[in-house]
Amino acid sequence: MSKNISLFFMFCFLFSSNIYNAGVSNNINNTSEKIFYISPNGNDKNDGTEENPFATLERVKIAMKNIDGKPITIYLREGYYPLSKTFTLGKRDVTQSSPIIISSYPGETAHIIGGKEIHGFVPIDSDSDVYNKIGPDIRKNILMVDLKKQGITEYGNLSARGFGRDIQPSGLELYFNEKPMTLARWPNDDWTTIKDVPESLDGKGFVYKGDRPARWLNAPDLWLHGYWKYDWADRYVKVASIDTVTKTIITEEPYSGYPFTKGKRFYALNLLEELDSPGEWYLDREKGILYFWSPSDLQDAKVFVSILQKPLIQLEDVSNITFKDITFEYTCGAGIEIIDGSSNKIDGCVLRNMGTVAVSIGRLVPNPGGKIYKNTLYNKDAGHNNGVLNSEIYATGEGGIILAGGDRATLIPGNNYAINNNIYDCSRWVRTYRAGIFMYGVGNIVKHNLIHDLPHTAVFFWGNEHLLEYNEIHHVCMETGDAGAFYIGRDWTQRGSIIRYNYFHDLHGVEGQTGWNEVMAIYLDDWASGTTIFGNIFYKAGRSIMIGGGRDNLVENNIIIDGSPAIHVDARGMGWAKYYFDGTNNTLFDRLEAVHPNKPPYSERYPELLTILDDDPALPKGNKIIRNISSGGKWVELLNKETEPLVYFQDNSIDVDKNLLLNKDGKIQIQYDSKVFPPGFKHIPIEKIGLNKANKN
Repeated sequence: MSKNISLFFMFCFLFSSNIYNAGVSNNINNTSEKIFYISPNGNDKNDGTEENPFATLERVKIAMKNIDGKPITIYLREGYYPLSKTFTLGKRDVTQSSPIIISSYPGETAHIIGGKEIHGFVPIDSDSDVYNKIGPDIRKNILMVDLKKQGITEYGNLSARGFGRDIQPSGLELYFNEKPMTLARWPNDDWTTIKDVPESLDGKGFVYKGDRPARWLNAPDLWLHGYWKYDWADRYVKVASIDTVTKTIITEEPYSGYPFTKGKRFYALNLLEELDSPGEWYLDREKGILYFWSPSDLQDAKVFVSILQKPLIQLEDVSNITFKDITFEYTCGAGIEIIDGSSNKIDGCVLRNMGTVAVSIGRLVPNPGGKIYKNTLYNKDAGHNNGVLNSEIYATGEGGIILAGGDRATLIPGNNYAINNNIYDCSRWVRTYRAGIFMYGVGNIVKHNLIHDLPHTAVFFWGNEHLLEYNEIHHVCMETGDAGAFYIGRDWTQRGSIIRYNYFHDLHGVEGQTGWNEVMAIYLDDWASGTTIFGNIFYKAGRSIMIGGGRDNLVENNIIIDGSPAIHVDARGMGWAKYYFDGTNNTLFDRLEAVHPNKPPYSERYPELLTILDDDPALPKGNKIIRNISSGGKWVELLNKETEPLVYFQDNSIDVDKNLLLNKDGKIQIQYDSKVFPPGFKHIPIEKIGLNKANKN
């Protein structure tokens, strides 16, 4: 590692530590500050004092324009604050650079929402058409409410979302006691599978099993969600027609992306005819009638629908804005979008029950993954020193945090961050490539997060010199195969990232599916190179470390228990993936050319790129496996005959007794004084890994 890189990461560590330890450093008790109050019972004609609070954020934005040079604190009193449009703060709104804190009042919780609470559910009318569509044994359980009578007339739409497609707002959703309910579907909790795919259907449909679809012939807006070919790519398709004689379903364009495949899994949704279990609901969009089987008594319940399609909050080209201890929820779109600016924070907040992502640091474009794939230097207005910390993120539709920042052309870091967050259940709608954290750019930080219970990736990252440390990752990639908890791939030039002091455990892919369904803890896919993997702990974490043809990766000082295998290295460019080197697919070469490897900063920071094309580029050269501990499972898997002589191994301890690594309850408890530890093996600070509860608010 060059001196410049070392200095850079020292700076990142100190910077992120200061943020982490300080939380929000602004002193809200400063007597020189200006304080405003907002209350659901307030009035925008008031003066914004504690005794006479405003009613809306829009009103306090006007009041702030008359203040210059003083810190500002805005307290939101307990209750719900519905937004019919995005609340924006930009240069025109903020005329001073002093800190602004927007916070729940101490001891209370304010909810900023993009929806509306609904009331007035009644039984279904016995002489209605709907009454006859619902089974006689469950009719008594289904209630209905007229949304139009409550002023709700915008319902959004279902759409052909999924792998490789744009991030899209959801249609209206129903929430009961803070939890999202299930749009009526079949099967209720599982999948059915494709029976056959005749060539005559030309990729437009398939043959189904059984007779259930015969119930759906009159459904006006029927959709299918499935993994149509690969277990890392899910998509929604709309049904055009059902033939009950040939048992064929034909879908509408844009079809499934990858071909429908025999045996692959799917379910049907948005069906009144399948409203048959507690928690399910259906909306008649033409009439505005919502039908619901409540999971418990409605009398004391709180029931909301989401409406807003745009982000709840947008900050653009402003600095020193903090949202603190607020719950953001009940929206079809995103939570918070931060564009440019610096030192903006989301601190101690709850972000949940959203249609897309919780926070986007960087402009929320429809398909950031597609943009990056087509342009490896893609950078979208993320500013610097912006972050999310001490927050809880769950029940979102298309991912948790999008974390951009820095510039790949110049290798200037963004120093944006996600620190000390609990992130889970962040892919309710799109199940693949909507990570807990999707990071790109240069020099951003993912630290002390707990990421768990996701169908696919925990952290998907592109770019250079990111720092991923002290995170605990478990039960991710649970619905997918050929997936990684931490994933990067298909670019020689995205170098310099450090993955250290993380704990990966309890990882396994989907079971019972055809094809390759392995799960990796750290997946350096398709020639990912120049990554340092140091001091991590892996326990029952699938294929713990996978180097898929890449170069110059350092795997050092890790403890791997029950790996299957612990480490994998292959020379795929000499085998099944040789089409990346024979002129068929030039992705690697185009991305190398885009960074101008023979000119600074790349020629100075990564001199290995200067000669890579003259040095057997298809071979995985320069990988080092040093001072690692392996206990149980399989140690190393080296594929392709070319791989073995190229990988450098030194001072690894294999087949170590698990009793030196686990206590009697199966918890990690490392005895460093054992002689089986290789010389120079450094202490792993396991006590620091994961959430720091002392910093939670």
